[in-house]
Amino acid sequence: MVIILSLIEFKNVTKQYKNGVTALYELSLEIEKGDFVFIIGSSGGGKSTLIKLLYREEKPTKGTIIMGGINVGKLRNRSVYKLRRKLGIVFQDYRLLPKLTVYENVAFALEAIGEAKGNIRPKVLKALELVGLKSKVREYPDNLSGGEQQRVAIARALVNEPKVLICDEPTGNLDPAMSMEIVELLSKINEEEGTTVLMVTHDKTIVNKMKKHVIALKDGHLFKDYKKGEYVDEIL
Repeated sequence: MVIILSLIEFKNVTKQYKNGVTALYELSLEIEKGDFVFIIGSSGGGKSTLIKLLYREEKPTKGTIIMGGINVGKLRNRSVYKLRRKLGIVFQDYRLLPKLTVYENVAFALEAIGEAKGNIRPKVLKALELVGLKSKVREYPDNLSGGEQQRVAIARALVNEPKVLICDEPTGNLDPAMSMEIVELLSKINEEEGTTVLMVTHDKTIVNKMKKHVIALKDGHLFKDYKKGEYVDEIL
């Protein structure tokens, strides 16, 4: 018998902010190693809170979050960096450094964690090749399209070979064609590298086409959890 251990598990997680707003109520769910998950829901549904809890920008008010055997909520502040080294995070607004080249932007992620100098170049080139931008190493962000900038951001998130890639609306600033290219790239990374991908999105077309694991949140509650699903209109 093959036993698949959950990579990520939320157990009865509630998150209430200091202003009294409760963003998540008694949330329980499991995400398996190597999964690709769309996290959907209307504004205020709890999507952003869920991913902030994962990379420990926020701590749960109640309940337990386990990632790869680590109790995320119980981590001491001085140990959070150890968790984040195992994660890659991609944001909607790219967050590239404009005065650094494509190569330098990706290398910076390794330099910041003290990676040995001899390892930086091969890791950066591998990440850029994976996202199809090895020919753009000397370009600056302003010379790239929005889609190319997001690919650089993905390469930067991947360069340390994380187990989990968290994407917060990575296609929010892109047109439909480029959005699909980015999601297909993330799917390729998921399949070829075995990276677990969690993607927050409002894009109904992408969710319906990809037929991935879908977690739908509504007003802070888990509304539906499909292993291979489509967009859930009832959350709106």
